[in-house]
Amino acid sequence: QQLTRFTQVISLSDIFISPLEDIYFVTELLGTDLHRLLTSRPLEKQFIQYFLYQIMRGLKYVHSAGVVHRDLKPSNILVNENCDLKICDFGLARIQDPQMTGYVSTRYYRAPEIMLTWQKYDVEVDIWSAGCIFAEMLEGKPL
Repeated sequence: QQLTRFTQVISLSDIFISPLEDIYFVTELLGTDLHRLLTSRPLEKQFIQYFLYQIMRGLKYVHSAGVVHRDLKPSNILVNENCDLKICDFGLARIQDPQMTGYVSTRYYRAPEIMLTWQKYDVEVDIWSAGCIFAEMLEGKPL
């Protein structure tokens, strides 16, 4: 809940638990995600710069709260009609800890330390993922 009061992080409006005890999160609605945007057309340089700035600003906030996202990828970055970004899907996110779960993150955006040292990684894995997203925005395809 603490993370949801920031511009580049998806806000949580409500939580519902069904009679079968399924949990539903109600969040703000954004038009699309960065993955769909990247697969629909090449991005102009000014949009790439603006998007990368927002991603890094969002990560700075998430990391300042001691949280590692661990699955940052274009489909987990929502975009509205004003080109404002929101980091979402904190399902794999964890409070920073010296001993983290080994095999996380989507393959194209996975940092080397996750592949090589398994459980000894930090917020830098999200920065690596952001760099991979930046390269994808420039090249139009994943690394």
